[in-house]
Amino acid sequence: MVVPHQASGARTARQRLATELSGVIPAELLADVVAVLAELVGNAVRHAEPLPGGVVRVAWRLRHGPGTDVVGIRVTDGGANTSPRIRTLGLEAIDGRGLHIVTALTTQWGVERDGLGQSVWAELAAPAADRLVALY
Repeated sequence: MVVPHQASGARTARQRLATELSGVIPAELLADVVAVLAELVGNAVRHAEPLPGGVVRVAWRLRHGPGTDVVGIRVTDGGANTSPRIRTLGLEAIDGRGLHIVTALTTQWGVERDGLGQSVWAELAAPAADRLVALY
C-alpha cells in the first residue's frame, strides 16, 4: 500500500495491517507486527525523504511454514543521507529507541538500497501451534 509521508500515513498503515491480520495470526504476534510497522513508517517519515508523490510504500506478507508463521514487513522511502542504525543512548535520551524496539521484536531486520530509494525490512515469527491456540 502507499501512504502519505506524514504521521497520518503510519496510522493508516497500522490500521490496515491490523484489520487484515486480525484473527489470522496470534494476538501477541499481531501486536508486535503493528509496533514494528509503526516504528519503521515513523522512522521513514522523520528521517527520510518521500518517494515521488510525497509517499511511503508499505508492504507485508504472511508465510505459513512448517512449524512457524512468519510476517515480513517492508517500508520503502526515498532514502536519507545515512542508513538506519541502532544508536547508543544515555538514560536521559528522549528518543532514538525505535530500532532497539524493532531488534527486540523481530527475528531479523535490514536495509536495502536501490536506484529508487531505501527499504527497511523486518521479519517476525511465531510458532504455528501458537496460531492454532489463538484461533480456538
